[in-house]
Amino acid sequence: MTSRLDLLQELVGLSRELGAPEHDYAMLAEGNTSARIDGETFLLKASGFSLGSADERSFVEMRTAAVLDLLDHRPASDEELTTALAACRAAEGPRPSTEATLHALALTIGGAAFAGHTHPTAVNSILCSEHARALTDGALFPDEIVVCGGHPLFVPYVDPGIPLGLEVRERLLEHLDSFGAPPRVIYLQNHGLIALGRSPSEVLQVTAMAVKTARILLGTFAAAGPHYLPETAAERIETRPDELYRQSRLTAI
Repeated sequence: MTSRLDLLQELVGLSRELGAPEHDYAMLAEGNTSARIDGETFLLKASGFSLGSADERSFVEMRTAAVLDLLDHRPASDEELTTALAACRAAEGPRPSTEATLHALALTIGGAAFAGHTHPTAVNSILCSEHARALTDGALFPDEIVVCGGHPLFVPYVDPGIPLGLEVRERLLEHLDSFGAPPRVIYLQNHGLIALGRSPSEVLQVTAMAVKTARILLGTFAAAGPHYLPETAAERIETRPDELYRQSRLTAI
């Protein structure tokens, strides 16, 4: 069983890689990461800390149920939300991110052990356009399906904080009802993406493949538009034994 210290070190490594300038996933204090400690608590990058320079002091331990409870007992103002999130800490620590509810959802309904929320330029170039839904209208190439899954989730723009948490919860539940499994990537319109994984490496792989997908999609816009894989072909790739084997090898890295 992974100790809290080992988990924290894994989360630091994930955060630094997501925040590395050469990737262009996040800059300054953009984005945040999280990791499930157990059924009751999780670690969350605190507000104001940079992913690229994260260390053990950049994270705060949160009580999962208390954070999720904020969605049903919504604070009346931004100031009250700040106070309520501070009260959700499991121990003394820095100020929690206002996106704490997104991570609590990713680590519960989303079935993830780790989550990485970033704002890659390539992805946001599409999410901030009139063609935002093109990222989830279909699959463009086999490896997109193998790494990011066949059913990414699109969430229309909602004010960050509790309103966004409520929207993501509703759409996650609808996704589970429709497909029987949570998505591996959530695209937030005019905002960014959330990669859900069973390990830090899976979060990194999903993020990298989502960025490649966005770059390819941007290229198709200059060449008469995207040609998505036929739905039957996409479903076949998602269930092919060789692709499932490749997926298992990737997640084991």
